[in-house]
Amino acid sequence: MQFTFKRYEHKYFVTHAQAEAVTAALLEYMEPDRYGTYWVQNLYYDTANWDVISKSMDKPLYKEKLRMRCYGIPDETSNIFLELKKKFRGEVSKRRVALPISTLSQPLGEVLVSEDRQIARELAFYIKSNPVEEKMHISFLRTAYSGIEDESLRVTFDNDIRYRLENMDFDHPEEGQRVLQEGYQVMEIKTRTGIPLWLSRLLSQNAIYKTSYSKYGTCFTDYMTAHKKGDVKLNV
Repeated sequence: MQFTFKRYEHKYFVTHAQAEAVTAALLEYMEPDRYGTYWVQNLYYDTANWDVISKSMDKPLYKEKLRMRCYGIPDETSNIFLELKKKFRGEVSKRRVALPISTLSQPLGEVLVSEDRQIARELAFYIKSNPVEEKMHISFLRTAYSGIEDESLRVTFDNDIRYRLENMDFDHPEEGQRVLQEGYQVMEIKTRTGIPLWLSRLLSQNAIYKTSYSKYGTCFTDYMTAHKKGDVKLNV
């Protein structure tokens, strides 16, 4: 399978109380994801000198990053998703292919070249053109809602964001260094157009304001800060 996504993503820091208030109100217009609350695991690819995330944090008009994503804890029948996430002037697009979990034991470039799919060829070209390697595993617990009338509208709440630089498998999402402030979570609104009026009013009523936030950027900053302090526990 291959997928393309194009949408806008709006991010907010919310307290647990704000999240509960929003959730109670949005159920009139949205329905919970059928998977409930689940782990999302990401493996980010970067250069040896962290050039990808360093450039991204400079907030250029255009940026892109490659990551492997897994939902839940996979077994031998699961798929993983390799995607190139791009952002230009606030609009986010993704080019994604689904691959069997067994491909993790093979060189990624070779797997993509063998795939007779356009997006796989694009991802293979990116890997060939950029000296990236596995650099950071980031996991978090997500609860998601989708619009009843507009399925492209999604609201997600992410908790327990954590990262690690070793043991890059998808078997233990609960391992790693936590980065979220106690009592807070990250809410995201994802839409192909604008935020609907009812949702804008809901944000205003609960004093929820848009912020700039990147999980990879936050984890990288936390790692670099700890690294400078000589906190070697992060690499365990």
